Amino acid sequence: MVVLVDAGGTNIGSVRYALQRLGADAALTADAAAIRAADKVILPGVGAAGPGMARLRELGLVDVLRSLEQPVLGVCLGMQLLCAHSEEGDTGCLGLIPAPVRRFVETPGLRVPHMGWNGLSVQREHPLLAGLDDGEQAYFVHSYAAPVGDWTLATADYGGAFSAVIAHGNFHGMQFHPERSAAVGARLLKNFLEL
Repeated sequence: MVVLVDAGGTNIGSVRYALQRLGADAALTADAAAIRAADKVILPGVGAAGPGMARLRELGLVDVLRSLEQPVLGVCLGMQLLCAHSEEGDTGCLGLIPAPVRRFVETPGLRVPHMGWNGLSVQREHPLLAGLDDGEQAYFVHSYAAPVGDWTLATADYGGAFSAVIAHGNFHGMQFHPERSAAVGARLLKNFLEL
């Protein structure tokens, strides 16, 4: 059983449809017992770190998410919320992946937010990246990103390398939108379902 955490993200519907195309009917829930009982948990998200964490606190899900032992995937803001801290609103996050989240520095020719297709560069082998070739493209929309570190599985480059796919224990994240990333996104979601 796969569940999508109903944390108020606007991309929940499109993530759900992407999973349905892969044969997974993911329940949308904010129920702690259902999240604990799931085989796989996905935390989608679009928006800002502060309101995202406030919503998880309001739903009583912070400790629930921190206690999970099954595979968990954060998508876009969901990935950032799995990290330690976000510069966005000076927000303490879930602390499940020991990465900071920082705003892109605006420079001439580098618009923030980073929006559009960008190539992925595999940094180390992991079942989540099975079948992914270096340079394959994913679709990004974000102003904040985690730097490259021990948690990094794949990077992208936007004024410098940043973490595009991360993992630490059973917690995983994709900074891009797999549900909007065509065949590459479908493959990575399928890999997550098979972890």
